[in-house]
Amino acid sequence: MFFYLSKIFWFFIQPVNLAIFLLLAGLIARTISRRRLAATASVLAFLILALSAWTSLGAMMLNPLEERFPKPPLPEKVDGIVVLGGGFEGAINLARGGYELNSGGDRMVETAILARRFPQAKVVVSGGNGSLFLDGEGDADTAPRLLGALGVAADRLILEDKSRNTYENAVFSRNLVQPKPGETWLLVTSAFHMPRAKALFDKAGFATVAWPVDYRTSGQEGIGLFRDNPGDSLQATTIAIREWIGLFAYWLSGRIDQPFPAPGG
Repeated sequence: MFFYLSKIFWFFIQPVNLAIFLLLAGLIARTISRRRLAATASVLAFLILALSAWTSLGAMMLNPLEERFPKPPLPEKVDGIVVLGGGFEGAINLARGGYELNSGGDRMVETAILARRFPQAKVVVSGGNGSLFLDGEGDADTAPRLLGALGVAADRLILEDKSRNTYENAVFSRNLVQPKPGETWLLVTSAFHMPRAKALFDKAGFATVAWPVDYRTSGQEGIGLFRDNPGDSLQATTIAIREWIGLFAYWLSGRIDQPFPAPGG
């Protein structure tokens, strides 16, 4: 139930969709001569889009998430690597059979680099199809093609292809791997996603070393207008809102212990 409610809620609350619904509400209000309501809805829609696309709001919301878990020194010994899904274009790869990467593709690239650096380490790819409406290939189904092409042997891969969200990533990976005390496992995901992911893996009893990748901010954006192109700014704002809401929802539901997890917390 949590999965479906979260997807439905996010469909309505993400900036572009929310602005569209407000504009629609404004049009309806205007047709029934509710001019003040129509004007209010239109202004709110404009503000949402303008703040999201033309300002550094998204970067400023993302940066605290990205800075929360700094990348540590690389351990001398690594028993395994867990990479979370979200790096592939699932619908395209389902249709074409390739391994097209999206803006989160750094997760898979970094995993391939780490796998070659630690040739004895197992590689867990955790990610099924987490879309409510779109059909696509899960990352665990696509990853063997890319990782194999980059020289990672198939017998090193552990594929977890059932998870639909980060909570299931953690629980299903823990059940599949059964990590032993004293083992060192790297957790690879986007830096903005690391606080929630690390907290969920800790809660599931899967001890990992946070290895953030896919940074979206420099930390030097500051407050201002047109600090990035509108498309990237809108994407940053959308990701940031989703991640902060996700942290709060997971905390309220008891799936993580803190609303803003920190190293050692």
